[in-house]
Amino acid sequence: MDVPVEQKAKKGSEQYEKLTQLEHILKRPDTYIGSVEQTTEQMWVYNSETESMENRKVTFVPGLYKIFDEILVNAADNKQRDKNMNELRVWVDAEKGVISVKNNGKGIPIEMHTKEGIWIPEMIFGHLLTSSNYDDNEAKTTGGRNGYGAKLTNIYSTQFELDTVDSKSKQRYRQTWRKNMSVMEKAKIDKVKVDDYTQVTFRPDFSKFGMEKMDADFEALVKRRVYDMAGTAKGVKVYLNGERIKISKFKQYMEMYTKAIKTENIVNDGTAPEQVILTDNPHERWEIGFAVSDGSFQQVSFVNSIATTSGGTHVNYIADQICDKLEEIVNKKNKGGVKLKKAQLKNHIFLFVNALIVNPAFTSQTKEQLTTKVSAFGSRPQVSEKFLKDIAKTEVVNNILHFAQQKADKVLAKSDGGRRQRMNHSKLTDANKAGTKDGHRCTLVLTEGDSAALLALAGRAVVNPDLFGVFPLRGKVLNVRDASVDQISKNQEIQNIKKFIGLQHKKEYTDTRGLRYGHIMIMTDQDHDGSHIKGLLINFLQVQFPSLLKIPGFLLEFITPIVKVWKGDPKHPKAKHDFFTMPEYEAWREQPGHSKGWDHKYYKGLGTSDTRDAQIYFADLDKHLKTFHAMQDHEPELLEMAFSKKKADARKTWLQNFVPGTYLDMSGTEEITYDDFINKELILFSMADNQRSIPSVIDGLKPGQRKVMYTCFRRNMKKDMKVVELAGLVSGLTAYPYGDASLQQTIVAMAQNFVGSNNMNVLEPSGNFGSRLQGGSDAASARYIYTRLSPFARKIFHQSDEALLTYNLDDGKTIEPEQYVPILPMVLINGAEGIGTGWSTSIPQYKPDDVIDNLIRRMDVGEKDAMQPMTPWYRGWTGQTDQIDDTRFKFTGKIEVIDETTVRVTELPVHYWTQAFKDKLEDIIKAEKTPSFIKDYVEYNTPETVHFEIKLEAKTLQQNEGKLEELFKLSNTQVTTNLVAFDPQGRIYKYASPLDIIEEFYHVRLQKYQQRKDWLLSEMHKELDKLNNQARFVNMIIKNELVVSKKKKAVLVKELDKLGFTRFPKVIEAKKQGELEEVVEDDNEESDDAEVAAGANDFDYLLGMPIWSLTEERVAKLNKQIGDKEVEIDILTAKSPQDLWKEDLTELRTEYQAYLDEEKARDKKINANGRRASGKLGIGGQASKKRNANDSDASESDFAPRSQRRPNLRLLMDCSAWAPRLSRSQQVSTQLLMALSRNLLHRHQPRSRSLWRMRSSRRDLSPSLPGLHRRLPQIRKR
Repeated sequence: MDVPVEQKAKKGSEQYEKLTQLEHILKRPDTYIGSVEQTTEQMWVYNSETESMENRKVTFVPGLYKIFDEILVNAADNKQRDKNMNELRVWVDAEKGVISVKNNGKGIPIEMHTKEGIWIPEMIFGHLLTSSNYDDNEAKTTGGRNGYGAKLTNIYSTQFELDTVDSKSKQRYRQTWRKNMSVMEKAKIDKVKVDDYTQVTFRPDFSKFGMEKMDADFEALVKRRVYDMAGTAKGVKVYLNGERIKISKFKQYMEMYTKAIKTENIVNDGTAPEQVILTDNPHERWEIGFAVSDGSFQQVSFVNSIATTSGGTHVNYIADQICDKLEEIVNKKNKGGVKLKKAQLKNHIFLFVNALIVNPAFTSQTKEQLTTKVSAFGSRPQVSEKFLKDIAKTEVVNNILHFAQQKADKVLAKSDGGRRQRMNHSKLTDANKAGTKDGHRCTLVLTEGDSAALLALAGRAVVNPDLFGVFPLRGKVLNVRDASVDQISKNQEIQNIKKFIGLQHKKEYTDTRGLRYGHIMIMTDQDHDGSHIKGLLINFLQVQFPSLLKIPGFLLEFITPIVKVWKGDPKHPKAKHDFFTMPEYEAWREQPGHSKGWDHKYYKGLGTSDTRDAQIYFADLDKHLKTFHAMQDHEPELLEMAFSKKKADARKTWLQNFVPGTYLDMSGTEEITYDDFINKELILFSMADNQRSIPSVIDGLKPGQRKVMYTCFRRNMKKDMKVVELAGLVSGLTAYPYGDASLQQTIVAMAQNFVGSNNMNVLEPSGNFGSRLQGGSDAASARYIYTRLSPFARKIFHQSDEALLTYNLDDGKTIEPEQYVPILPMVLINGAEGIGTGWSTSIPQYKPDDVIDNLIRRMDVGEKDAMQPMTPWYRGWTGQTDQIDDTRFKFTGKIEVIDETTVRVTELPVHYWTQAFKDKLEDIIKAEKTPSFIKDYVEYNTPETVHFEIKLEAKTLQQNEGKLEELFKLSNTQVTTNLVAFDPQGRIYKYASPLDIIEEFYHVRLQKYQQRKDWLLSEMHKELDKLNNQARFVNMIIKNELVVSKKKKAVLVKELDKLGFTRFPKVIEAKKQGELEEVVEDDNEESDDAEVAAGANDFDYLLGMPIWSLTEERVAKLNKQIGDKEVEIDILTAKSPQDLWKEDLTELRTEYQAYLDEEKARDKKINANGRRASGKLGIGGQASKKRNANDSDASESDFAPRSQRRPNLRLLMDCSAWAPRLSRSQQVSTQLLMALSRNLLHRHQPRSRSLWRMRSSRRDLSPSLPGLHRRLPQIRKR
């Protein structure tokens, strides 16, 4: 075996060598001209035989191509120096391997360089690193920049000849270099009288490029570059080998490419789709062309005559503009389709760009790709709108949509099912025969959640496990009608259903024999959400597999009872009834004999039923199983109306025509039509969704808010309660169907009182309920904040009305009323925002005084026209409100000029939160694409007020004089065109104006005042009758006309009846809210059945009177009470409903104003205390000087004698060690804390020492500040 010869180590001097720059260029060509190895690329070249462009694989040497291009671009650059240049001539002699380039126009100055002492032409072409492009401060639009250029061509040529004429000096200069610029002949200078020109002729050193001579591919590439010049050099005639190229415009040049594409696309019949070229000249330096590509992005682009074959920032800049427009168009036409990336849109574009860029930069010396930033282009053209619209009319949009559809089909087909016997899924209980030849007989039960699946599994055991499978759905199925392909393909529930059943995308089904399951059975709760789940499943099948719904018996529904009633033992009842809808149950209950003697059980969902119930249900399938009728021709349109975003208007009409009381009667029917399901069942879900989102026009409340008010009134909540506790209480008392988190948010929103929240908050905030800084999103957790009824809440929702309200029932239990009837339309006071199904609402807020005044005008005059138009109003907002027209109002903040560079903003438009404005200022300051007009800003905001001081450029302030509101976007608009609410009959209604809302409210409220008066008079007369009976009873005992002692109660009752005393059954009538049914109170004393049967308790108001009441004094007191009650009755009788209403409104106005005054006084006091604290802490120059001079506080007389004070405990001195690490708010809080602690130290030294231990652990102080800050009120109090 040969042993390798050991290499002898090189000496240091042998390892390192020094080259001349010329030698370095020849040894390392990649750095200067690119690769000198052959490469093969797909590219456009000129075909001399067909005289057209063709796209084919070309083998060439990039470095060789580069040295030719340098000379060609230099010639073209002369056009930028001399606009008179109008000719460019190129000769290519492939046999000799010689290329010559000549241009007219201003030539090279033929003179001696004063500094270098050589001829300028020699310096330009024969000396490295010489150029006229080194001044980067000068904006140039030429191709050269680095000082190599033509010298590189010279270096890589065996012979290089220069011939130039300078007409100014009337001289002609000729010079030749040989052997890679190493040999330079003496220049020949002659006197001539001809026009300027410059001609360069060179023979490349093919050996340096691994070639022997010029090949056909390189020749084709050279000729294409000559044609490039013909298309891009405006006003220049281009000649190739003596023949003028018949192209003078960029569009003609582009047509050479599109003709080639058309030729490639010729089909069998000899035709090809027409190729359209669109052009645009958005700027004098830019020419743009567009054509439709064949499915991959193509570009032909030039920068300052350089062919940027790899594109670059200039191409991307134009392509992005086109793609943005295409994306907008395609997204509109491809809603729900596959989301296409920009690169995928780009693949359908053939883009031509010819641009002049100032001082261009490239990825390398080969200049194939532009890297200049857009901001440095020297021009930033925007393609014209017409150009973009014309592009949209080409086939490019259809091509993209076709591509998107193909991509969508591929994506959706990935989850196709098959007829496999076994499926591996933890939640699926498969039918034993699913996927077999009997699969079409099997039924897949889709249940609402796991608890329902347990019920179905129990029932499955009763029927046939071989033919029934069970799968629980997680929540609601995706609405595929408006969902994107990406959403559908990633939705696990949809993919599971497809696989379990064996469905295949886009397949038409006429029967179910090829499927794993031949039937789907839906098993959901019998509530609104259950109906929605059914609707979503039907919607999915109709959109994705419409043919399945036309197969009779494919879709089934399993229904369970909502209410069960029975007599006797529930396990062995004497009689029983199951009800599948509440209206059906209510109708049965109203029949004679059905209100008593029956036990009732309400089934909130499938989870209420146990496994025994399930077995009973499945054993009686005829009663519980319903089949959907084969879908009819008109029914897909109904599903589209219910689920498509495009059908919002049709959905509005559908819901507006809803008649309360409508329901789908399941009794006595085996088949359900999709029409009935949509119009009688699904509509109830949509209405429930609207009821959650849209308020009642009468009380201005949504159901959740109404439940909160009911609970607070029921508990008479005058003391603070934690929000989290109140939410739990509301949920328990009112059967709230959703999570406590939602209720907590509702409670917080009802208690908020910052600017832009509530004008009249019926709940009082105690704690941090949010502020205008972040629009309430900065509220503390519900665990830490408290609330109670506001002082004026009972003035708005009068207690006397509660006996007149109609209350809802849930599980047989009375809960909140259908609607309250406040004394003024709260929907106008606090406004409303909400988005439901098909409907949304946006009602501005109005001033309570304005609403009250209009109600009084309506009462006084008796006509609607007496009311006056109102302007929206928000409590505490100090900006300007202007009415634009009948339905639009403009809200403008406040901004003022302080000096020539500073403005002050002290108010923002309504619902424009402080933090959002601050974020906007930061965005402007940090903006990269546009120069910032803001230099800096400071803020003095509080949770209640806005105060920014903003520094601007003086120039900006002058230019925007009178337009500052527009500059800072300090205005917004509200409209009164979407005043949607539920009317008194429970129907959705769109009101034309706020006055129409008042008019609707007026009639309901006035009627309720009449009912209140009648009810109050009835109650007063009962009380008067009772007082008269009591006075007569006592009189008779005093006069011994009636003896009550030593008699049985039954005897006394008979005697009282005989004497004509009125019976008052001991019954609590529905006077308190929520207590609708009469409840007989328990008697404390024992009584036998005979006495009770005789109604002994009916006279307890007499017989239960204490012994001391049987006196003449008591008679006198009763007679006075009788007189007072008669006066009350007379006063009330004399009053009209309008009088009662006005009294309530006056009381409310007084109470509310007192509340506002108290709030104002409290804020004023806090601000005053704050200013005093600032003075003590040295916040402010004068206070600081005074303290430093006197070393004492204003309140020092309250402290211990000076002799007992500790002079070393100077708190503010301690701040210096760690204060710089704290925020400004922490520093202020800390200063205040320390000042208070110092005061305490002298008064309660033993108790305060622990506070001072923190001096030894300063590094831990910052994190503890929030806790210390919360203790300030307690410290101050102590």
